[in-house]
Parts: sequence; C-alpha cells; structure tokens
Amino acid sequence: MSADAKLSVPIKLLLEGINHTVTVEMKNGESYRGELAEAEECMNLQLSGVTHTAKNGQKRKLERVFVRGSNVKLIVFPNILKEATIFRKVANAKRKDDRRLASKRGRGRGRGGGGRGRGAAF
Repeated sequence: MSADAKLSVPIKLLLEGINHTVTVEMKNGESYRGELAEAEECMNLQLSGVTHTAKNGQKRKLERVFVRGSNVKLIVFPNILKEATIFRKVANAKRKDDRRLASKRGRGRGRGGGGRGRGAAF
C-alpha cells in the first residue's frame, strides 16, 4: 500500500491545490489569498504572493506566509479543481458501493425476517 493511499480525500485535494491560487480563512477572522506553494498532511500551508486581509478589512501584500493548520477555518480552491482526479475516484467508489447495496435488496424473507429453522420462536 502506498503512502498516498493512506491520505484522506480532503488532504489529497489540498495536495492537488499546490501551485493554484487559494483563499485561506482563519479561525480569528483573517484571510490570506495567494498561490499555494506547499502543503502538509496536518494542513500547514505555505503561500506565496499573498494578500492578507485583517478582520477590520485592512489589506496588505506579503511575499510569503506560513499558516499553521490548526488555525485554518476553511480553504477556498479554484473551480478548476472540480475536475481533480480524486473526485472521479470517489465517484467511482460510490457508484460501485451503490451497485453492491442494490444487488442485496429484495432478498429478504418478508416482514417477519424469516425463522431460524423448524419451530423457531421469538
């Protein structure tokens, strides 16, 4: 099993977002918009070419920012990542799971649930 297979879907999406422009909103109300340069599994991020917006709306430009993952509230990715391979893999897995569940429907023994042999009593 590869190391990539152990990652969750949100982390895989985060890694797909590298070299794209993202907006990161922090728990304290500040936001950062810039190019995602690096990302770690614990959601620590490095952004470059950043516009920092403070809670009061004041903006300033920063060359590089390191964001601690535990302070991130949400990340807005560009629409192009809707076509990311991870979403196709998730959709295919869901479709297979739905087919598997659908094939098991209709095999019961009625409302009573069926007995357990001769003379079974509840």
